Amino acid sequence: MKFLKKLRNIRPQILMTGLGVTLFMAGLFVFKPETIQLLEYKLYDVFLEKVHSTETSGVPVIVDIDDKSLKHFGQWPWPRYRMALLLEKIRRAGALAVGLDILFAEPDRTSPSILKQELKRDLELDIGFSGLPQGLMDHDELLAGILEQGPYVLGYSFTFQQAAEEEAAHPALPVLAAAVVSGPRAGPIENYLFQAQDVVPPLPNLLQSSPGAGYMNTLADKDGILRRTPLFIAYKDSIYPQLGLAVLLQAFAGTIPDPVIKTTRGGVESLKIKNTIIPLQANGSLLLNYRGPSKTFPYISSADILQDQWDPQEVRGKIVFIGTSASGLKDIRISPLDQTYPGVEAHATIVDNILSQDFISRPDWTPGLELVSILVFGLLTTLLIGVSSPRYTLPAALLAGLLAWQGSVRSLDQLNIWISPSFPLITLIANFSMLNLLKFRLSEKDKRFFRSAFSKYVSKAVVDQLAESPDKLSLKGEEKEMSILFADIRGFTSISEQLSPVQVTHLLNEYFTPMTRIITSNLGTLDKFIGDAVMAFWNAPLNVPDHRSLAIRSALDMLAAVQELNLTFQDTFGVQIQIGIGVHCGLCRVGNMGSSDLFDYTIIGDNVNLASRLEGLSKFYGVELIASEDALQDPPEGVLVQDLDLVRVMGKTRPVRIYGLYAADRDAAAPSREEIDLHHQALQHYRAKDFSEALKRFKKLAEEYSERKMYALYQDRCRLFLKEPPGEDWDGVFIHESK
Repeated sequence: MKFLKKLRNIRPQILMTGLGVTLFMAGLFVFKPETIQLLEYKLYDVFLEKVHSTETSGVPVIVDIDDKSLKHFGQWPWPRYRMALLLEKIRRAGALAVGLDILFAEPDRTSPSILKQELKRDLELDIGFSGLPQGLMDHDELLAGILEQGPYVLGYSFTFQQAAEEEAAHPALPVLAAAVVSGPRAGPIENYLFQAQDVVPPLPNLLQSSPGAGYMNTLADKDGILRRTPLFIAYKDSIYPQLGLAVLLQAFAGTIPDPVIKTTRGGVESLKIKNTIIPLQANGSLLLNYRGPSKTFPYISSADILQDQWDPQEVRGKIVFIGTSASGLKDIRISPLDQTYPGVEAHATIVDNILSQDFISRPDWTPGLELVSILVFGLLTTLLIGVSSPRYTLPAALLAGLLAWQGSVRSLDQLNIWISPSFPLITLIANFSMLNLLKFRLSEKDKRFFRSAFSKYVSKAVVDQLAESPDKLSLKGEEKEMSILFADIRGFTSISEQLSPVQVTHLLNEYFTPMTRIITSNLGTLDKFIGDAVMAFWNAPLNVPDHRSLAIRSALDMLAAVQELNLTFQDTFGVQIQIGIGVHCGLCRVGNMGSSDLFDYTIIGDNVNLASRLEGLSKFYGVELIASEDALQDPPEGVLVQDLDLVRVMGKTRPVRIYGLYAADRDAAAPSREEIDLHHQALQHYRAKDFSEALKRFKKLAEEYSERKMYALYQDRCRLFLKEPPGEDWDGVFIHESK
């Protein structure tokens, strides 16, 4: 009932804005602008990198025309007789099928018959060849003869630009022998596929001799990354197979029935090869389930095969693709897992995915699920923000985002179904940001009464707290752990004597402004200004988990700010200032202290007094910043810590270990780590009552670092204890009898 009451009280502005943002995101999902599409691509790459399987079927093998081969046998293109020799060696080794990711579109100009014709044409020279077998006169005919003998599949290339009006006559390409099963209201399959406009085929005699052929095109997405490729393309009212598919069908020719393509009203749904159903996208594309970066599949250098420096067992019973990884031959693609991915591996990936029956799919229902997720996330975010406080909405929003993310990860990892979380997450972020901003503005409007009513009487921290929770208007406080900071300008009396009252006021204003900003930017609360001193605390009125670290960071930032201020002060007033800071952490009483007529949000307690004493000790030890052991439980990174002393301050019975803190990267006068180590070693001897050794070490430190006041202090103590040794119960504590 309470929740329903809250639902009825949702502000109309929040409800309408939430619904508007949700419907806007649903519209973006339907029309999907290119920027959002690219974001989805990148998100898919991240997920695939996270969950891709590295196990392969073990069937595809790459014969690589690599840099080693080019170095040994010369630049590309090679004579066709060499390619024929390479193919024959692979066939004899027992390969199931061999796909050539190479286009033989022009005659081999190294053939003796071609060379003879060109010399006659260009130089009017008639040459003859003696002792040369007739079969080597035409390398293309030699290659054609080899192609007739084996399970070879040639590659060719489609073009998608508008073809010329008078097209050149091309030899007939092998079409994909597949049955098409059309669902209700499905159109002709050609309407769904990529439509090629022209083709660059192999030489006619090679094409006629080869048992099969497939196109080598791999169509990248708009960002240039190859994530999917069509398994068949329409050209002149026929369907033609992709090279990888053609090689796979050739490898099992005669042992499996013709493939079956299933179409629905929305496009292509799947390709069935024997008992394997391959899920496809509407245009016939297969999402490539990459096994890893380049060289994931076994590679054999073509140079090793031609020189018989290989084991033929490497290709026996395998499906072989001949391609190149040499960068100069420009057959390099970009995959989600590799920036330099040889194109030939894309064909091998297709074969591997089919043989492993390991596909990434996007069933017809996935867009509907994503659209429903957008609406659900948008409506739930609207209702949650409308009825709950930020302390609940942020964790709930983070949980919802985590569920969407993990749901997509598990879907891809365990079901191999890609469900994009991009639009639900964008909807969640947009709604959360917009509605919280709107709620904040509406809330600020409600708080103006409290701000105007109390801002003249109490501190800003109390005004903010009362505006959030008016019921807290009372004199009662609470006891909690606080970090306290005191900062004081040293020798301010003598400085003020050199300046006029107006200049003193101006200097203090220039000093207090950046100090206040540093404190508040580090989540601290400025308590008050005490003359030229600043008092601040952390962990109230709001809880601050890392308040110790923030208090110390504020102190270091304040010291750095003073160095910058002194440049201005020297020019403006002719003086420079130094400050001492003390930081302590402990239990304090915090709340609205005062009378019924005037409140002051402040802290009281022994630990407040101790923090003030530490600030005073900074001058005694000659350091700018002193922190107690209680305040130093979680120091910020990059802070140098120097153990100063174990002290008992005036009015206290419990000893406190104190430390000097320095920002080495910002304080040129900070001690080095070597100096601090030497100091700690001397201090160990001192606390072990080895005052003679301690005196030697402190004396050496004082000579080397004469600007450090504390080394002279410890020399005086050591000399005193050498004359009058302390009792057996001495615990190393130094008692300060003055403030």
